[in-house]
Amino acid sequence: MNIITEADRYVFGEGNHYEIYNKMGAHFMEIDGVKGVYFAVWAPNAAEVSVVGEFNDWDLSENQMNMLETSGIWEAFVPEAKMWDMYKYAIKTKSGNVLYKADPYGFHSELRPGTASKIADIDNFKWTDKKWLDKQEMENPLKKPMAIYELHLGSWKKDYGRNRDGFLDYKTIARMLIPYIKEMGYTHIELMGILEHPFDASWGYQVTGYYAPTSRYGGPYEFMYFVNEMHKNNIGVILDWVPAHFPKDACGLAEFDGTCVYEYPDPRKGEHADWGTKIFNYEKNEVKNFLIANALFWVDKYHIDALRVDAVASMLYLDYGKTEGNWVPNKYGENKNLEAIEFLKHLNSIMSKRIKRAYLIAEESTAFPMVTGDVEKGSLGFMFKWNMGWMNDFIDYMKTDPLFKKGNHNKATFSLTYANSENYILVLSHDEVVHLKCSMLNKMPGYFVDKFANLKGAYTFMLGHPGKKLLFMGQEFAMLHEWSEAKEIDWFLLKEPLHLEMQEYVKSLLKIYRRYPVLYAYDTDSRNFQWVNANDADRSIFSFIRKNPFDYKGALLFICNFTPIERKDYCVGVPKAGMYKQILSSYSVTTEKDTMEDYIKRRTGKKKNIPVKYKAVKSECDGLPYRLNIPLKPYEALIIAF
Repeated sequence: MNIITEADRYVFGEGNHYEIYNKMGAHFMEIDGVKGVYFAVWAPNAAEVSVVGEFNDWDLSENQMNMLETSGIWEAFVPEAKMWDMYKYAIKTKSGNVLYKADPYGFHSELRPGTASKIADIDNFKWTDKKWLDKQEMENPLKKPMAIYELHLGSWKKDYGRNRDGFLDYKTIARMLIPYIKEMGYTHIELMGILEHPFDASWGYQVTGYYAPTSRYGGPYEFMYFVNEMHKNNIGVILDWVPAHFPKDACGLAEFDGTCVYEYPDPRKGEHADWGTKIFNYEKNEVKNFLIANALFWVDKYHIDALRVDAVASMLYLDYGKTEGNWVPNKYGENKNLEAIEFLKHLNSIMSKRIKRAYLIAEESTAFPMVTGDVEKGSLGFMFKWNMGWMNDFIDYMKTDPLFKKGNHNKATFSLTYANSENYILVLSHDEVVHLKCSMLNKMPGYFVDKFANLKGAYTFMLGHPGKKLLFMGQEFAMLHEWSEAKEIDWFLLKEPLHLEMQEYVKSLLKIYRRYPVLYAYDTDSRNFQWVNANDADRSIFSFIRKNPFDYKGALLFICNFTPIERKDYCVGVPKAGMYKQILSSYSVTTEKDTMEDYIKRRTGKKKNIPVKYKAVKSECDGLPYRLNIPLKPYEALIIAF
């Protein structure tokens, strides 16, 4: 048939066939005047392989495949196969067993609990997002605002009138999600669990179909529609991507042909015992090719803007999550996985060269050096890294009772010592609101109303801290309960004033974020952040300035009071004379005489804002030549414009 040529096989064996997904898997084509579906699968140690499915009544003898010389690639052409037919590969091992495997390169899957692949065409969608793509090619993500709304499509909203799971389809979700994202002011969405996975409670991190968007919400064209509509509305799309490990499900990649094809053969390297998963073998060129091509596939075929790479730390360290004696050192006797490190460099390098507009984000929880930056300069090559250190320290600080906060003061300041060492994203992700960790609201100390005040202060501090921003769905309106993938987030809470006000407050923060370049354009420049007072531990008050690297034009002053104590005599140092304007208070009021009723009137357009201004007094304060006298309310957070 000469579909996968000798050149294809050679480049695949070298690990550099970046569009191998156009050859492997199931593809409609015409051969010698006959229309049908061409199948190809890599199973190098199989004794025999057949493709079985609805087109041949799952008969192993009907469509036996031929191996292409010694490449380990098996092929077959099936004229009877048609669109949406379910199929698997029946792989006879050298010990005589027959394994039924889903297609590693399959474009669509049967709805779980079924595990078959489905024949699908993905080349005829009419994209209309060229304007968006061209714009991304021209812009530098480091200089742009990035406020990410992380969400799980299956539990964002549900409708049990549609199906037993309540799943909405990709098109319906897009129509509902777009106005919400735009109203709130997020710039990007990050999607959990889009790559096909059999187990709902894995949230999509136990992948069996790396090339298939999950069938829970529709087919490939429906997901393309989803992405296309996001782009038409200037919303970036980030996918969670899992190249660190894969599950042991019988239909998946584990022991694919009866041998360790995709995983390391030594279980000390090839398994995460705690997770019950297999680890990809980054020594094998064909395995690296599978993953690198997969990353490029989502950007190429689905126009994805970025991939957030899950569990990078587990890839970098051979002893990650393993006890002594249950891991294998590298050739230098160290714990770094040298093959995984080179794989990540290769991946980031080829992504930046082939599709300039797209990039990768590392979820990396250690102090591994140079995760972000140029590969040519020695880094792993990621565009951004999740700032897990900030997240852990800051949550610890916010959870602390105000009486004891002064002893934990450095937890809120330490991250500023390394804030410019990488290109960071500050995250309050799904992992922080599950498994008895409480919702963000219920992490906060104090009485019920105090929790809201504390959370507003936390979000304000997060906005002012250098780094792009990510918030998990539901936390923008202060969910009471932990997130569960089995039910929709608690939208009914928006009938309650405190929750509605929290949502409005987050909306105000994001509006400020997008309006002021000092909050996003210079994150990696140490001159962008200036402490006014980092040492007020006794009162648990922080004050700092975000500015451009050269002067105070467009600068913002942040003040966060993390105790329930009023400070009528509070003053803060400022660097220059003039009038300073309060642009936001966590009390959601603009004067001391304002009430919640006034706030609601302003929000509905029935009452105008009355700006609060402060005049700088020539008097040294906090080591600066001028001061502002600003009475602080309990738990108040302020943003003041120069």
